[in-house]
Amino acid sequence: MTETGEAPVYVQELEPVAGSLGLSALVAALPLVIVLVLLGGVRMKAHLAGLTGLLAAVLVARLAYGMPLGQTLSSAAQGAVFGLFPILWIVVNALWVYRMTVRTRHFDILRRSFGRLSDDPRIQALVIAFCFGALLEALAGFGAPVAISAVMLVALGFEPVRAAVVALVANTAPVAFGAMGTPVVTLAQVTGLPLDSVASVVGRQTPLLALVVPLVLVWLVDGRRGLRETWVPALACGVAFAVAQFAASNYVSAQLADIGAALAGAGALAAVPHARVPAAASVRASVLTGARSEELDEEDPPREVLRAYAPYALIVVIFSVAQIPAVKGRLDKATQTYDWPLLNVLGSDGEPVGGNVFTWPIVSTGGTLVLLAGICTAVVIGVHARVAVKEWLATVHELRFAILTVTSVLALAYVMNLSGQAATIGHFVAAAGAGLAFLSPVLGWFGVAVTGSDTSANALFGALQVTAARESGLSPDLLAAANSSGGVLGKMISPQNLTIACAAVGLAGREGDLLRKVLPWSLGLLLVMCLIAVGQSTPVLGWMLP
Repeated sequence: MTETGEAPVYVQELEPVAGSLGLSALVAALPLVIVLVLLGGVRMKAHLAGLTGLLAAVLVARLAYGMPLGQTLSSAAQGAVFGLFPILWIVVNALWVYRMTVRTRHFDILRRSFGRLSDDPRIQALVIAFCFGALLEALAGFGAPVAISAVMLVALGFEPVRAAVVALVANTAPVAFGAMGTPVVTLAQVTGLPLDSVASVVGRQTPLLALVVPLVLVWLVDGRRGLRETWVPALACGVAFAVAQFAASNYVSAQLADIGAALAGAGALAAVPHARVPAAASVRASVLTGARSEELDEEDPPREVLRAYAPYALIVVIFSVAQIPAVKGRLDKATQTYDWPLLNVLGSDGEPVGGNVFTWPIVSTGGTLVLLAGICTAVVIGVHARVAVKEWLATVHELRFAILTVTSVLALAYVMNLSGQAATIGHFVAAAGAGLAFLSPVLGWFGVAVTGSDTSANALFGALQVTAARESGLSPDLLAAANSSGGVLGKMISPQNLTIACAAVGLAGREGDLLRKVLPWSLGLLLVMCLIAVGQSTPVLGWMLP
């Protein structure tokens, strides 16, 4: 640390432990190792593991890196504030919209509307687990799509284990843009890369998964016969989803990517004649081995069906209007930029780091736009103002542990990034050279498998990926995006998601059974993503990058 006038300056050091990059990287990795061991080995609750990891990061920053305690704690505070706004600001308001539709029963109307699209259980799996699950991921995330989709499939007559497996595997392609783009927004913030560039690369990776996942789902539902008889609607759904996700993430808004993709996929299924052909009785008998809910036969007035779709239409409209240059310019004028107190950090190259400044997009951020859509939703579906406020507060209470987890993980990430721990690990990992392109998705996959969150994995490993990319001569955008894209494939095997799926369909204690069924698909699709990342790092698929 040096002094400039009265302002202390902290200069990051890459080799603070015995002048050795290897030893320094080993010490720097301790907070991450502690979090992963507590989550994956000890099975500690995520918020407690996050807080423990944060304490470890603070100690390493202070004792090994010599970062002043004031700057260390200020780094943690900035990470926690970013976790609250804009990250959790988006999540809370998005889940609030969903809760209001549940309270007014419009969610049930929407569910019945999807169920009437086809009587073929293979098509129903695509509509509910893939398309509607993506819509739920776009608005809520954090396990809600798996729980809700699995329950809906069981209500249709699916056997519980099959319903849970289908819901878990389906919850892949939309995850990187879930909760109104929260994972990629976090990735951009912790890496210092522009959101548009990160989102555009992720939007050229995960859509390739979307081409495959619907085909996997019909195989899971009905084996070889299902693939042979329904590959046309499955492929049409995947192509429509992929094209919409690519277009929205690259040319419209990362926050709208999953909403547009989900609606496009459902629209493709509705448009393909194969999807509307009544399923053979033998198919229904072999697939639908559970009890079907009689509630699905209720008739809903067309006006109520329109109101059930209204919240999602409002979000699309509001976000689309916010992207109009004139409107976007006005919204951006409300953005505030602050010199973060007690921080004056220089990188190892002697240049100030981006973390010294905090940007607060008060109005233009996704959470504020979702809040506006939620207010409009309350009016359209008939939720009294007092009830709407009560539901918003209930949403915060429901997410209280998730809030603590996200803020602690982001505080940990900021301490590691600003103290230089992430840079040390990145320089050490860069020794893998060209092999980094293959390993990047694996790191993201491992992070999500343990934490259950693509947002958390991006916060933990995003800066590391960028540092390693720059040291090895690879594209920072590519490796950062690969972290998120590989991460989505760890979602289906994360203990949190397995537990949620089991609880939803009444299979408590059978997480191991589900893990054995979904692990091969997780690993197989991860290999595909690794090969995509390798190809995009070479002239073979390099043309795909912006």
